[in-house]
Amino acid sequence: MQQPSGLSKRSLAIAGLSTIVEWYDFTLYLYLATLLSRIFYGGGAAGVGHVLAGFAIAYLMRPLGAIVFGHIGDRHGRPTMLLSMALMSAAMLATALLPTQAQAGPIAGWLLLALRCVMAFSVGGEYTGVVAYLLEGAPPGRRGLITSLASAASEVGGLLAVALSALTVALLDETALADWGWRIPFLVGAGLAALILLARSRIEESPDFLAQRARGSIPAQPLRLSLRAYRPAIGRGFAISALGSITYYVGIVYVPSFLIGTGRMGEADALTLSTLAALVVILVTPLVGALSDRIGRRPVLVALALAGVALPALLFALMAQGSALGGALLGATLLAALGGAVSAVGAVTTAEQFPGEGRLSGLAFGATSATALFGGLTPYLSHQLTQASGWASAPGWLIAIVALGVLPVLWRLPESPPKRQQPC
Repeated sequence: MQQPSGLSKRSLAIAGLSTIVEWYDFTLYLYLATLLSRIFYGGGAAGVGHVLAGFAIAYLMRPLGAIVFGHIGDRHGRPTMLLSMALMSAAMLATALLPTQAQAGPIAGWLLLALRCVMAFSVGGEYTGVVAYLLEGAPPGRRGLITSLASAASEVGGLLAVALSALTVALLDETALADWGWRIPFLVGAGLAALILLARSRIEESPDFLAQRARGSIPAQPLRLSLRAYRPAIGRGFAISALGSITYYVGIVYVPSFLIGTGRMGEADALTLSTLAALVVILVTPLVGALSDRIGRRPVLVALALAGVALPALLFALMAQGSALGGALLGATLLAALGGAVSAVGAVTTAEQFPGEGRLSGLAFGATSATALFGGLTPYLSHQLTQASGWASAPGWLIAIVALGVLPVLWRLPESPPKRQQPC
């Protein structure tokens, strides 16, 4: 049967670049963790713990959002991405308008948590929808490269988040930050989301979904179909996403809080270092995506898992003990390269585990569930372990344990030849 034609470069670009917004706001919360802890929870180690715990709790909403939006997308097409972006824009704007603890008391912290839950719910359907859209619209031999654009663009969003956070903290004094300065990055995010929402309203439908509609194969119950027919694929997606999530959220996003909490750097310097790390991710991501098109997904993932076993504990120790311009810089950039590389090849590999029918629902059960556990929970767990034990390498050992655990799955992973449109 003739394969559906690909999407236009314009639609691919809009879809890929739209992940800038979702990761801008979602990582912004962690990059501003110490500042938000003072504004909403009274500051100190306990306040940072509350912020990270809130992130972990809210992240549990991500699989639910993926299931809801996945069902809609599998039944009605990829324009469901409009709904997720609209919800995200509203949540960002509402966050920027929140009262602080000084203004409203403890209720301010609860409101912040509620809005993080809304954000996590919307992001749950956002990223998997974009990845599936790019996979389905890309030329077969360039799927790794094109799909990696979602990861690269999301890191552009992370770069914008950390850069604006660093600039805001550096330019404003504590009084201005607590009063109104912390709101600026969230207002910027709401504006960006509105622009992406407008651009998305004109993108084409996925060719895979159009083909399903033409042959009458759109599943009536995509969630049930995924659980019945794709359980091995769901397990593989869970393992791949577990590695990608912990290397990203502990090895990249948690690093500023780690450096500040261990006394190695102040807020402004730690955020500046994270800006450099984000640049590393943006450079690494398309290179690794293209490499996976040439040599296959499996060998790249296996090599990255082995690096995840060997390097992170050493790099966290190096950041804690080395100089700011030496050990901290080297550790943060190498961790960023690892996390970016796994995200690049992991995105396309998880999506390739499923055929078009029920793909979003399958990703929701596998990849997004793993992200909730190994992305949302691990920054908080890393913080608690480091605070309780004083052991700087603890976050790195968490990464190593997960990498070692998923290595057997990656070793047996069925390869995805570049020219294959759907798995058997």
